Parts: sequence; C-alpha cells; structure tokens
Amino acid sequence: MQQFTGGRTPSPRSVLLAEVAQATQRLADAGVPSPRNDAEELAAFVHGVKRGQLHSVRDADFDARYWEVIARREQREPLQHITGRAYFRYLELHVGPGVFVPRPETESVVGWAIDAVRAMDVVEPCIVDLCTGSGAIALALAQEVPRSRVHAVELSEDALRWTRENVEGSRVDLRQGNALDAFPDLDGQVDLVISNPPYIPLTEWEYVAPEARDYDPELALFSGEDGLDLIRGLERTAHRLLRPGGVVVIEHADTQGGQVPWIFTEERGWADAADHPDLNNRPRFATARKAMP
Repeated sequence: MQQFTGGRTPSPRSVLLAEVAQATQRLADAGVPSPRNDAEELAAFVHGVKRGQLHSVRDADFDARYWEVIARREQREPLQHITGRAYFRYLELHVGPGVFVPRPETESVVGWAIDAVRAMDVVEPCIVDLCTGSGAIALALAQEVPRSRVHAVELSEDALRWTRENVEGSRVDLRQGNALDAFPDLDGQVDLVISNPPYIPLTEWEYVAPEARDYDPELALFSGEDGLDLIRGLERTAHRLLRPGGVVVIEHADTQGGQVPWIFTEERGWADAADHPDLNNRPRFATARKAMP
C-alpha cells in the first residue's frame, strides 16, 4: 500500500551525502576554514568521482575509509597532503610533506606577471622563478606564455622531490640552489623575475594556521624578525638578473603592504615600485622595474 505524501514525492538521500553532511559539521567544529568544500573534496577523492558526481555513488559503494581521511583533516593536516594534489590556475600539481602547498592568493600574482610579460612584446621572454617550491608559478607561466623560456630554482631537496615530478615533461629549466646567487649565466638577460618567498615574521609563529605551521616546511614560511630578510636579498638578485626595463614581482603578506616597495628604491636602481591587491583587495605583491641606464 502506497503511503500518502500530500502529492510530494519523497526525495531520497544517499548514504554518502548524509555522511558528507556529518563530516562537514565535524570539520567545522575542528576549525577547518572551508568544511563543506573539504568534506566534499575528500568524499570525491575516496570514491574516485568528481565533486559534482557525489550523488551518483550508490549506497552499497560507500567507502568507510572516508572517515579515516576526515579524521586526518580534523587534525588540520592539509587537504592537499591527504589527496596528494593541489590545483593552481590551470594546473594539477603533486604535493605532499616537504613542499609548500600553493595558495589561491598567488594566482593573482601570476596573472599580473603574465599580463606584464605579454605587454613587453618580447618574442621569447626569459623568466626566472626564485624559490619555486612545487613549481606552480614556473609551470603556470610556461603554460600561459607559450614561447617563454622559464627557469626555476629551489634550495630544499625535500621540496625538489615534488618539483621534479611536476616539471617532468615541461620546458621549465629547474635547478637546485640558493635563490640569492642563482643563474649567474642569465645576468642582465631576464625579462621578468618572480618569487613567492618566505615572508612570515618569526614573531608571528603562533598565529600561523596549523595547516601551514605544522605541515609546510619552515624554510618556505619564515624570514627574520620582520619577515622581509629574504626579500631584501632577492632585491639584489633580481637587479642582477634583469635587463634594463625588466620587471620583478614579489609576493608578500597582506600585513606588509607598503613595506616591500620601499626595498626597491630609485637609489638601488629601480623605478615604478608599487603594491598590488589580491582578489580580496588586500595588499599581496609588489612590483618594480629595473631603471634604464
């Protein structure tokens, strides 16, 4: 006998979607910034489907390992470490322990750099990515500026394990070394120098999100008492590498807006130093042009 429902057809709810709802609450209680997104991403990862296909997973196919990865995320292990992948612009990158996980904020930095290189009207622009980490910036530039010659350097062997995997098959010239003395063979020949260096002040350690503080390598996070130690060194590296009229792009913390452009002064051979906002309208990166002789 059919139960009367007042003309409405009951909407079935799959086991997986119900579990995702519970997982979302657990992640929210743990302080995860994007609980719904992460609960769905992990469900898709475990069940081998896309997020938009979660409703198609049959109840009989629900995988209890979902709760294992949710428990890891509750402990603030980065989502990208659990899935082993990070998305950056049009790229899917391999990431994990030992390498800095690329952030969405950096996408606007790369977007500005791409526009700047295209505006130069150089046939085969030479680009250098300092402190490349996963290779996200270098690979994005190589992909979106098709005839560019892209060079990248990373100091950490732990990070390079991931970088090498990501750049394999690309035309990125990857080298291991210190960004401060990298690429002497390119001195005065580079059109654009770009970097997302460590810039967190050591005094801010306790305020850093657990996903970064406890899992990203310290080498990629902290740089002196005010966070600007490495950027000061990169200013000299960029000036050495760039041709006259070439451009440097440096990411920094939103709290450092106004400070970084002052490192790129006219007295040190720079022009047009300026800060730029990210998509949330927070100061995110500084640019400057190497002065003409």
